[in-house]
Amino acid sequence: MDSAFPPMPPYELRTPDRLTSGVVFASPHSGRDYPADFLKRSVLDERRLRSSEDAFVDRLLQAVPGQGATLLTARAPRAFVDLNRAEDELDPALIEGLRGAVRGPRVVAGLGVIPRVVAGGRAIYSGKLTQVEAEARLAGIWRPYHTVLSQLLNDCRTRFGRAVLLDVHSMPSEALEGLGANRPDIVLGDRYGASAAPGVVASVEAAFAGTGLRLSRNTPFAGAYITQRYGRPAEGVHVVQVEINRALYMDEAQVRPNADFARFEALMRGVTARVIDLLHEPNRLAAE
Repeated sequence: MDSAFPPMPPYELRTPDRLTSGVVFASPHSGRDYPADFLKRSVLDERRLRSSEDAFVDRLLQAVPGQGATLLTARAPRAFVDLNRAEDELDPALIEGLRGAVRGPRVVAGLGVIPRVVAGGRAIYSGKLTQVEAEARLAGIWRPYHTVLSQLLNDCRTRFGRAVLLDVHSMPSEALEGLGANRPDIVLGDRYGASAAPGVVASVEAAFAGTGLRLSRNTPFAGAYITQRYGRPAEGVHVVQVEINRALYMDEAQVRPNADFARFEALMRGVTARVIDLLHEPNRLAAE
């Protein structure tokens, strides 16, 4: 059993000195606290394990608390526990003795809540995990993260009339191959209108206006578990998934910031400020 979990709590919650916005920014896949036992057990080295990580997205969002909004980021890495999967997306090909598990396409591909593979389909382990190990990861990491995220959204809805979650990720540039001139830099996912009101998505889109970045909606990523679970526009909770092309700010092969990182971080600082500004209209929001 993995005995060295990331520091507890398994997330970092940064709140502003004065909360002025019902917008919550989150990065569930940028965690990089790799337990020592996990690294020893994996057949992959740390650099290959990090290929599934949305590396440095938390750094791209670090200005958010100073702009009056809340920032929630994961500490545990995606290869250890995937926070953008349902708790019951358990993989019987990885976890021994599992019965009655959800067998959706993500689980079949090895990308369940406890991943079996990283990017490129590379296996993480040479054998299986016990159910006790899987449960420990869910109890110690997955549930605490989702408990705090749910509470944040409920509190924002109560205080500001609605809550808006920007669930921010990064996408490997290879995932965009084949799109040609239509290849986006940013993909906004609202599950084809199911997870956020049109005006919310339009505001997020407008925040990127003038940056020179190419945007698309829902193609090739429309949103996964977090948008599906929390996006309830009719109940005043809106979720937009934001996918950023990794090539814009990092060396994907070496998993490190590239020469454009500081410039892109400054660009994102402007975008997050604009998102917060565009969505900070309490009277209109409450009536929407």
